[in-house]
Amino acid sequence: MKTYLYKPLLLSMMFAMAPLVHAQISVSVGIELPPPELPVYEQPAIPGDGYLWTPGYWSWNPNENDYYWVPGTWVNAPYVGALWTPGYWGHEGNNYSWNRGYWGDHIGYYGGINYGHGYAGVGYQGGYWDRGSFSYNRTVNNVSNVHVTNVYSSRVTNVQNTHVSFNGGRGGVQMSASKNEQIINSMPHNQATSRQAEHETQAHTMPDQRMSVNHGAPRVAATPEPGAYNAANVEHTRAERAAASQQRPQARAPQPQRENQQQQRQPQPQHENRPQQRQPQPQHENQPQQRQPQPQHENQPQQRQPQPQHENQPQQHPAQQHENRPAGHGEDHKEK
Repeated sequence: MKTYLYKPLLLSMMFAMAPLVHAQISVSVGIELPPPELPVYEQPAIPGDGYLWTPGYWSWNPNENDYYWVPGTWVNAPYVGALWTPGYWGHEGNNYSWNRGYWGDHIGYYGGINYGHGYAGVGYQGGYWDRGSFSYNRTVNNVSNVHVTNVYSSRVTNVQNTHVSFNGGRGGVQMSASKNEQIINSMPHNQATSRQAEHETQAHTMPDQRMSVNHGAPRVAATPEPGAYNAANVEHTRAERAAASQQRPQARAPQPQRENQQQQRQPQPQHENRPQQRQPQPQHENQPQQRQPQPQHENQPQQRQPQPQHENQPQQHPAQQHENRPAGHGEDHKEK
């Protein structure tokens, strides 16, 4: 059953009630623009035992006239046995209104929206309370990196295989609350914890979470705990992760150019061909052929052959002197 905050009678009744108890309410702000589809993202690892998963959702910023994404997060259950019923957008008349989520002993109606991670449109398949402790279905909960006492595996049935984030109207999920869900929704419930409220307020102030900025792919899609927007293990939407992974290879893509450079360097066979350039070293061998004309040096003596002139000079006078000298010496020996 839905009511509206702006009715004075309801406002007076709510302020008279305890601050943590209320029935599921609808906030009508006259939004004609339907909320975006739910982004697809991975779930961060659970911080520890006793935490329950609360899925992310689109909220409305009236100051910016824009939707902004409140990341899914792990929340410490406010009391033993508490279960979280997510909020949802509903189409009524020509407007879209937000039905707040709440804590209760049972999972109520949340518009048939498939939020994932155990919230498949009806009920919750991510776990259950058993004798004061919560048992987690590892099929839909990321409990791999943390010691959790009670863990089991069970297949999840998706009631709605869609990422539509609102109920009713054109393009919305066409599913009404069952009688049992209507009863649960009419029961008193606990509102979101103070940490959940701070978590939403912080998302409200972050431009990257706005639809007009992220175009349906918020930078932070899920956090390990409320308000942990800068944690190392925050989760991004798959679209953003895909874009980032495509950019990384593009930055590394030039590496194939290095391979191409090697291919361009394959003409390094020029180094192997250099010997071929050195093969013209036979030119050095041919140089001797150029030096073969060194017979010119041999011919130079031919130019010196006129030196017989020197041989003729002794014939004019020194030759006889040398011949006379031995003759003189011979006569001396005869005289003796």
